[in-house]
Amino acid sequence: MLDYRPLGRTGLSVSSISLGTMTFGQQNTEAEGHAQLDRARDVGINLIDTAEMYSIPPRPETQGSTERIIGTWLKSRGGRDKVVLATKVAGRTDNTWLRENGAKTRLDAKNITYAIEGSLKRLQTDYVDLYQIHWPDRAVPLFGNPSAGGAPTSGDGPEVPIEETLGALADLVSAGKVRHIGLSNETPWGLHRFLKAADAGGGPRVASVQNAYHLLNREYEVGLAEFAAREDVGLLAYSPLAQGYLTGKYLDGARPAGARSTLFDRGQRYQKPGVDAAIKAYLALAADLGLTAVQLAQAWVTSRPFVTSNIIGATSMTQLEETLATLDVVITPEIEARVNAVFQLHGSPAP
Repeated sequence: MLDYRPLGRTGLSVSSISLGTMTFGQQNTEAEGHAQLDRARDVGINLIDTAEMYSIPPRPETQGSTERIIGTWLKSRGGRDKVVLATKVAGRTDNTWLRENGAKTRLDAKNITYAIEGSLKRLQTDYVDLYQIHWPDRAVPLFGNPSAGGAPTSGDGPEVPIEETLGALADLVSAGKVRHIGLSNETPWGLHRFLKAADAGGGPRVASVQNAYHLLNREYEVGLAEFAAREDVGLLAYSPLAQGYLTGKYLDGARPAGARSTLFDRGQRYQKPGVDAAIKAYLALAADLGLTAVQLAQAWVTSRPFVTSNIIGATSMTQLEETLATLDVVITPEIEARVNAVFQLHGSPAP
């Protein structure tokens, strides 16, 4: 069943499943987005996650469309105080269409202020409950994917110090435009430095980290998961189905019509040696347990003690309902042991 978990030390509680919205504006129309948001509210989901860059894949002509769709929903439905609204500011990138006059994005005060003003306007609200840094301003693997390379720093200006970024976020909190802050696609070192700066009085304390986490990528468990218990900074887990790969629909190179990887060819992190073998092993385990692939994969993520909320995404109401049904699945000690046995053989082939 749906339960509610503390969002760090903020005093807020968020639903154990939250609604991800990055398909709104490309794969989903405004009406479809509103229908998903209505259904999420009906079942008690209170955390809605978006970003200034969405919809995905990022394009100048669709940038901000997801926030606009959420904004029209909030305006027509009301109940803003019942929603924990989370969005993100883009990290360092050469996508100059995100900023005024074609400037490159940086995590400094000028860029962050410009970003939040745009997000608030599109969302039709005066404040954001959780404002997250989408990815760092440092040379780290983009979106936690080691094969993607690092963010540009060499020859492109020095990285913005974490203390400077935190100070800019502190100004937004003081102005009442942001209630709490979070990180995304972050490393243990980065989270530690943000917490250290906050403890020194440099700004607000990080409430959560939004990173990829699923059966094919359990790297969060090494390093970052300990922060949930020791520092009250839990995980907002994204891609619990590994962009749909854990359903098995892309096995052996299959590309079903209308599927995300078929449309956009952005699933390279799941197209590596060892991934198909791991997926087949989890599919066999699910079948032996009398579960669907979606039930096993989603319930596993939601059940983890360091997960604050499992961010689900859907491009159809059928997919959304299938995921909501996973709330009735209990990951028993026996199931956990069997999942871990598969993990010992296959590890995390798709970080």
